[in-house]
Amino acid sequence: MSRDLIESGLGWSWTRARVTRNIADRDTLSIVVCQGTKLTGFAIMYFGQEHAHLNLLAVRPLYQRTGVGRAMIEWLEKSLKVAGIFTVYLELRESNRAGRSFYRALGFREIGLVPGYYRGREGAVQMSRDLRALVPRGRLPRKLSD
Repeated sequence: MSRDLIESGLGWSWTRARVTRNIADRDTLSIVVCQGTKLTGFAIMYFGQEHAHLNLLAVRPLYQRTGVGRAMIEWLEKSLKVAGIFTVYLELRESNRAGRSFYRALGFREIGLVPGYYRGREGAVQMSRDLRALVPRGRLPRKLSD
């Protein structure tokens, strides 16, 4: 899925061996979503001491815009909060307008552009999200004087 949906036209850097190493890495969380026995989506996120990095996220085209990607991000963010990590970073292809829109809708903001990031062929948009800024509706802190 990575080769076809994320790395298309760039060569394949997320090989089976690299994914297997990430699955085995205790600082990396890998999740999958299946419809029956069919893999519909996956994500790989690195958990650092102070921040996390979403390495990969892919959803098969048939399941895009059905909530699969959002559900994975929400699950990962809950895991980050449990781990005491409140900042997430990611990069995606500059030409990936749908991906940029998806992440913006989830509260990510664009923080930079790295020309030639993808094997010198395409730039990357860097995005981040601060999970501390999320206050559930109706749960705003009361003033001390109240």
